Amino acid sequence: QVQLVESGGGLVQAGGSLRLSCTASGRTYFDYDMGWFRQAPGKEREFVAAITWNGDTTCYAVSVKGRFTISRDNAKNTVNLQMNSLKPEDTAAYYCAAQWRGDYERESEYTYWGRGTQVTVSS
Repeated sequence: QVQLVESGGGLVQAGGSLRLSCTASGRTYFDYDMGWFRQAPGKEREFVAAITWNGDTTCYAVSVKGRFTISRDNAKNTVNLQMNSLKPEDTAAYYCAAQWRGDYERESEYTYWGRGTQVTVSS
């Protein structure tokens, strides 16, 4: 079992930055690949970014590439999402998730999910 808790959401103006954190508990957390997804009102949940269990490989949605950076610190059981140059269209609830060696961009591949943290970007 892996439990995930997101934090760091809030209200920010367009062009600003936020850093989301996901704190994991569970003794095998470091074995899992980790991802961030988001869901805007009235829309389906979508992939944002992912990182492999050892941090060697990352991937990003086209819409956030170059603006967002995912990282992890297995010693601290955390996965972070640094979000820069935020746009109003980045407004969504952001979710942290864990999976075992599946397709990083596919929501159904993820086994464990946090409850989400809200990010609101004003224009």
